[in-house]
Amino acid sequence: MIDLKLTARRGTFTLSLECRLAAPWTIVFGPSGAGKSTLLRLIAGLEQPDSGHITVNGQRLTDTQAKLQIRPGTRTHQRAIGMVTQNSALFPHMSVAANIAYGIPRIRPGERQNRAQQMLDLVGGAQLVHRRPSALSGGEAQRVSLARALAPIPRLLLLDEPLSALDAASRDEVLLRLQPWLAEHNTQVILVTHDAADALATEAEVALLHEGQLTALGPAHQVLASERERLLNRLSLGKPSKTQ
Repeated sequence: MIDLKLTARRGTFTLSLECRLAAPWTIVFGPSGAGKSTLLRLIAGLEQPDSGHITVNGQRLTDTQAKLQIRPGTRTHQRAIGMVTQNSALFPHMSVAANIAYGIPRIRPGERQNRAQQMLDLVGGAQLVHRRPSALSGGEAQRVSLARALAPIPRLLLLDEPLSALDAASRDEVLLRLQPWLAEHNTQVILVTHDAADALATEAEVALLHEGQLTALGPAHQVLASERERLLNRLSLGKPSKTQ
């Protein structure tokens, strides 16, 4: 569960919201520039708000009122949060297996390698284990980046359009693979997208952002009803007309 009450100013743009994200899956939806990526970076601790607080599972991670931007023991690498962005950011000098194993703490080396292989299997990338990042396609690199984020078994997984390099069918396949694993490990997911089709294909809660404001929070079929209608209209316009 994530409790947010914050304001973050970035030049002429301001992200300001107060909400609780409690669903196992929450999709943050909105147009480019709405503040979606900024929100994830604030939760991860990669950026700090100008005012407010961030609480995850009852633990206050950031609190400006207490004049403490990052509380002791809650720096980015200590937050038990996994994050995946469009840029896979893999270590170029390491194999895929070594990249995934890098962030797994406090287990024996042999178990670490087994975990890395399990995570690759989970995201459909088992055949990539010995490759270097330079030999990966964009979609393959994103699968590996996702496996690396999952390997420490985070309590919260932040996904910023993590599979944008995959086609729709492959993206749906990966998300379908993930859902039972995440449920088993009680990992909450916040997924950023600007594609309504991604949001409507799930039973996730949707947080709708517009110009830095939270304008709606609820089930996808309710929050994105107008967007769904727009997509259906666009699809119908694209169909060839029937001849008489």
